[in-house]
Amino acid sequence: MNKFTTASFIQSKKEGNKISMLTAYDYTTAKLLDEAGVDSILVGDSLGMVVLGYENTLQVTLEDMIHHTKAVARAAKRALVIADMPFLSYHVSVEKTIENAGRLIQEAQAQAVKLEGGIEILDKVKALVMAQIPVVGHLGLTPQSVNMLGGFKVQGKSHQQAKKIIEDARLLQDAGVFSIVLECIPEGLARLITDELEIPTIGIGAGRYCDGQVLVTQDMLGLYSDFTPKFVKKYINMGPEIKGAVEDYRAEIQKGLFPEEKHTFTIDEDTLKKLY
Repeated sequence: MNKFTTASFIQSKKEGNKISMLTAYDYTTAKLLDEAGVDSILVGDSLGMVVLGYENTLQVTLEDMIHHTKAVARAAKRALVIADMPFLSYHVSVEKTIENAGRLIQEAQAQAVKLEGGIEILDKVKALVMAQIPVVGHLGLTPQSVNMLGGFKVQGKSHQQAKKIIEDARLLQDAGVFSIVLECIPEGLARLITDELEIPTIGIGAGRYCDGQVLVTQDMLGLYSDFTPKFVKKYINMGPEIKGAVEDYRAEIQKGLFPEEKHTFTIDEDTLKKLY
């Protein structure tokens, strides 16, 4: 399969081909996703919750993102690697935004970055595009704004909220983003935005009519049990299976059943005798 690129995103929308995206934060997972043919891998700041055990994404640093994106980029041969810009990495100034995004591209080998917000960050988006850094937008439920939003809640249900999301989507497209993630908004609103934009929308809790879908891999594999959003479909429930396997491993060690002879290495008996 050919390398999936930013141009592939646009082409997929034109041809009516749905885009698949999943998160990854390590080499092993990213390699499996890439080999399975997923179009894009998002190194999301969701790693703060599902990998680092934080309550939300706000404690994730740029260094965290660089570290994990490096691992993912080493594994992804076909999928487009997108890295989240974490909290406060693009809020201070345009210059700092370009510097931080540049590190994700240059050091971590991401092929694009993702920023949360609309009109409030438009100057940063334009500057990144001018600096030849591909950008993905993110509207609706923006987890880095969780304190301002009053929690993880569906956005865009009121006329005022919906109107702002639509306008922000238009502005982001005009600013040069090549795709927009729509998170936790009503399906009808996501469909309206998707039909209007020339760039693809990627939905997460935004219904059936987006141009693509993204999920947190740990959610769809049943590995993360702290909280399961309504929009998640578990394709397998690996958490209990892994726990059961570890319990079996522990029990076999205690009973002397593991390791068996086939798991051991040998030494010549004469050599061994000389050691006594």
